Amino acid sequence: MMRNRYSTIALATCCAVLCAAAAAHAQVAVRGKTVYTMAGRPITDGVVVVKDGKIVAIGTAAEVKVPDGARTLTAAVVTPGLIDAHATVGFSGILNQPQDQDQLERSTAIQPELRAVDAYNAQDELVEWIRGFGVTTVHTGHAPGELISGQTMIVKTVGHTVADAVVRDAQAVAATLSIDARKTEGKSPGTRGKMMAMLRSELLKAREYAAKQRKAAEKPDKPAGAGAAPAAKPGETADTAKKPAEPPPRDLRMETLGQVLDGKLVLLVTADRVQDIQSALRLAKEFGIKLWLDGAAEAYLAIDDIKAAGVPVIIHPTMARAVGDKENQSFETAAKLVAAGIPVALQSGYEAYVPKTRVVLFEAGLAAANGLSFEQALATITIDAAKILGIADRVGSIEIGKDGDLALYDGDPFEYTSHCVGVVIDGKVASERKQ
Repeated sequence: MMRNRYSTIALATCCAVLCAAAAAHAQVAVRGKTVYTMAGRPITDGVVVVKDGKIVAIGTAAEVKVPDGARTLTAAVVTPGLIDAHATVGFSGILNQPQDQDQLERSTAIQPELRAVDAYNAQDELVEWIRGFGVTTVHTGHAPGELISGQTMIVKTVGHTVADAVVRDAQAVAATLSIDARKTEGKSPGTRGKMMAMLRSELLKAREYAAKQRKAAEKPDKPAGAGAAPAAKPGETADTAKKPAEPPPRDLRMETLGQVLDGKLVLLVTADRVQDIQSALRLAKEFGIKLWLDGAAEAYLAIDDIKAAGVPVIIHPTMARAVGDKENQSFETAAKLVAAGIPVALQSGYEAYVPKTRVVLFEAGLAAANGLSFEQALATITIDAAKILGIADRVGSIEIGKDGDLALYDGDPFEYTSHCVGVVIDGKVASERKQ
């Protein structure tokens, strides 16, 4: 009995391993009446084949044969997996309870050292919810609301842990130049001028910190001759002249801002008023840093300045409430910026009420109803978003060699009556539920 029991367990284990191995190498074929590749003209009666997580073939049904044994899905419309260019999903949890709200730390105004990877919850139900509409990649992290609220990251909407989901564990440092970051009762920052002064001061400190680190890493000068000591400077002894500079104590805040100064991290600035947008542009020019404008409700009043600076804009959700700094927002902002040649992506953003995230599919649909063409609107949540985020080599379009991320719909994705009927991420079917 015991031997039979162990044999049964061993057989089950072996079968599980073989099934897992087969699944890892399984091919998926997706057929669509219309396939929007975002890398060329739409394909009618198209087929996309994915193997080992990557797209290996795409074309018409007459050109591309569905491989034998491939799992096949069909839909009226197939698009690349959608990209949410700025969200807090995975941080602002679905329960709206203190235990799942990690999007904003209120203890201090400046905290770039807060890592997104340390707080992301891959199993939050909001992640699954947005995936059900075709969103496969999200740029998420700490929310606007403090002068510097923390870091952001890029994830796929799959996995049980952050390690399963992560594409980039650090992408940007999130800053806010709006009334949301103002303090009251004499606390700083209380005005726009104070906000800029504090940001400038921290960046200068980070520059000095980096200079000290570099100097400490330098090797002391070699002596002029064998056995000869380097010449001492006035006020130095020969012994002190030999010693390299001591590095400053490690400072996570300064190290993070140093990566912004070096261009390794982007400064993502949420600013809606035109004067705040222009302040962000000046700061980026002064320090030579890479800037993304976020929100940008009044961006249509600064089109020439934004274009001259070569800065992309991640526009606020189309249906964000028009109050406070957003009181002059427009449904046509995306269309105006795109027409001016400014790189634009759309986002779900952050809201303080349940469910705390929108769906970029609907945001793009509203933008299409207010000046963008269908493909321009789709680009703001696929290839254009991927280009802004610097991940267009992997996602954003249906091309051979890219990640097998696809969204399937039973009609026009921007029509309210249409549904997402399938989602493929990294070549695996993540959802077939009609939503």
